[in-house]
Amino acid sequence: MLQKFNNTSEKIYKLFSNSIGIDLGTANTLVYVHNYGIIVNEPSVVAVNQKTGQVVAVGTQAKQMLGRTPSHISAVRPLVDGVVSNFEIAEEMLTYFLRKVHNLSPKFIRPTVVVGVPSGITNVETRAVRDAAKSAGARQVYIVEEPMAAALGIELPIKDPVGSMVVDVGGGNTDIAVISLSGIVQSKNLRIAGDRFNEDIVSYIRNEFKILIGERTAESIKIAIGSVVETDELVEAPVRGRDLVTGLPREVIITDADIREAISNSIMMLINSVKEVLETTPPEVLSDVMLRGIVLVGGGATIPGLANLLEEALHIPIHIAHDPMTAVVRGAGVILENIDAHRDILIDSDDELPAIE
Repeated sequence: MLQKFNNTSEKIYKLFSNSIGIDLGTANTLVYVHNYGIIVNEPSVVAVNQKTGQVVAVGTQAKQMLGRTPSHISAVRPLVDGVVSNFEIAEEMLTYFLRKVHNLSPKFIRPTVVVGVPSGITNVETRAVRDAAKSAGARQVYIVEEPMAAALGIELPIKDPVGSMVVDVGGGNTDIAVISLSGIVQSKNLRIAGDRFNEDIVSYIRNEFKILIGERTAESIKIAIGSVVETDELVEAPVRGRDLVTGLPREVIITDADIREAISNSIMMLINSVKEVLETTPPEVLSDVMLRGIVLVGGGATIPGLANLLEEALHIPIHIAHDPMTAVVRGAGVILENIDAHRDILIDSDDELPAIE
C-alpha cells in the first residue's frame, strides 16, 4: 500500500512540476514552459510603493510607470548589466512571473528552472541569481551562460569540434563568445548594449538641441528611426521634451543621421570588442568562424545596418538569427528537454532532487 502511495505521489509530483526556462535580461524577462513554449515576455521592471514596501506592478504595467510615478512610488529595474542588483525586488519579480505561469502558488508547484546569465559573471552574482529563483519558488535551479543558451536556441553545433561565434546584443550588456566542444573558447562581456544606446541618445539631444528627454522616449526614437549605416531615404521623427533654457516643453525633429551620430562611439567600441575576441581566438577555431560566420542574437541584432557594418569591419559573414530576441530562452528550453545531456554546459546547478524527464 505504501509503495502504491509513493508511486501515485511521484506521478502527481511529475504532473504538477513544470520545467521552466528563464532569460533574465536587464530590459526584458522571457519565460519558457516545457511543452508550452514562451509564455511570458515582459519588461524587467518592478514598481514599488516606498511607504508600504508593497509591489504595485510588475512587467509591462510597471514599465508604463517609468518616469511617471509620484514621489512615493518608484519604478526600478532589479537587474543591472544582466546581473541581480536588488535581490528582494528580483525575487518579487520572479515570483510574479512564476505565478503567472502556474496560476497557482509556487510554494505548491515548485518547478525546475534553467536561468540564462551573462558570460563571465562572478560566483557571488551566480549565487544571487540562484537564490532569487529559489526564494521565488523554484525547486531546482540550473544556470547557463547566455551565449551558450543562445547557440543552442539557434541550433549551432556547439558539441562538435567546430568553432561557432555568437554576439548577443541585449539590453544591459553584450556577450561575445566563441564556442566549441560544449565550452566557451574565448569570450568578452561589455556594458554596451540597448540601455547604453538610449543613454547616448539622451545625452546627444541634450547637448545638441538643449532638450531633456527620458530614457523611454530615447528608446522609442531608437526603435522608430535608429540605424548604424546611412540609407538613401531620410527618416525623421518628432521628439518632445523640456527645454533646458526656458524650462518649457518643446518639440524638435530628429533624423536617423542624429541617431547614428549619437550611438556611433558605442557602436565602434562594440566592433572593437568583437575584434579583440577574434584576435585572441586559436587559429583553427578562427578559420571555422571565418567559414561559418558570426551569428547576431538579442534585441540589438535588429538595429538596421549593424550586421552590414560588422561584416564590413571584420570581413567575416554576419548572420542575424531567426527571432533573435528569444534565442536565449529557446536554448534554455532545449536544455530542459534533456538536462542530463547538457550538464557539461551548465555553470551552476542545484541537485537536491532528480530532474523531471
